[in-house]
Amino acid sequence: MPEEGASRRHALAGIVGRCEETGRLLDVRAAALDTLRGLEEGPGGGLGAALAVAEGRFRGLTARTGGADAALAELAERYAPTASAPVVGNVEQAKDRLVFATTRLNLARQAADAGDVGRAASRLRAAEGAIAQAGVLIDGVERLREDLAAAAELVPAALTGAETEIAGARSALEGQPSAHPDITPGELRARTGHADVVLAGVRQELASGRPYDPLGLLRRIVRAVAPVAAGRAGVLPAAAALCVRAAVAGADDVVATHRAVVGCGARTRLAEARRRAGTQNLDDMVAADELAEEARDLADQDIRLHGHPPEPTPDQTSAFLGGLLPHPPSYGGPRTSDRRREVDEPR
Repeated sequence: MPEEGASRRHALAGIVGRCEETGRLLDVRAAALDTLRGLEEGPGGGLGAALAVAEGRFRGLTARTGGADAALAELAERYAPTASAPVVGNVEQAKDRLVFATTRLNLARQAADAGDVGRAASRLRAAEGAIAQAGVLIDGVERLREDLAAAAELVPAALTGAETEIAGARSALEGQPSAHPDITPGELRARTGHADVVLAGVRQELASGRPYDPLGLLRRIVRAVAPVAAGRAGVLPAAAALCVRAAVAGADDVVATHRAVVGCGARTRLAEARRRAGTQNLDDMVAADELAEEARDLADQDIRLHGHPPEPTPDQTSAFLGGLLPHPPSYGGPRTSDRRREVDEPR
């Protein structure tokens, strides 16, 4: 633990972030474990119904892959390459997971027909996991399309709001009451000059007529003007909220679909980004956006380093659950452990 105060606080924040991420993951997995145990211990009718639901979701996602392919083509035609970069490859990865899912669903059906409920349940859970990840990947394409369209509509208003904030900062330099009493005139002048340069670049890109990245432009505006903003323009918090929502969702998708290889560095930053994104403070939202981007970059590095490990076989999945989690009295994170305790403990 560092001795210096700021470093110590940073280290403690990292611990808090790891704990929050652990609790969230345990909450997410608690219901899945309940379902698996219910299938293994319950009658075959419950297993048959669960198989039917999974097969229905599989068919629905298979039908949506064509639409996601078309959406990607639309994004590539309408915007700059950086706009669609976060979801390039999503459709191919979704198809890979659906191929895995259909194999496991077939094996689950065969095991269920043979009366091997435990093996059928573990194969079904493996299929459900792959289907869920395919859904995340396809949803990510559709969500990014909506976010880019919203950002494109917001860019002109954000530019106007940014100009209002800069004008207010200049008034403070001319002797009027300042909303930034803790910033020296020289620092405020430097920040204002930097914001001017950034906004000029944004206007030039918009006027060029070439495809651009709306979220990227919005992010540049917000980050440049936030250091001089004093709340004169309400559009900037809305722009920051859109940017951070898109960044957090994108990073969350990568972590959710590559859980086995993404390390704690990405997870910790993502947890802190979620925490800060919940505020209405512009500086916190900018920090959350930056943390989410860092989380995405670190997750991508982990994926490049470790690759895509093979999915566990159904028998391995069953053995893992049975060996590590032998009917605990309570299982879950902060939101679900009490519920499990109430269900499992004798009254």
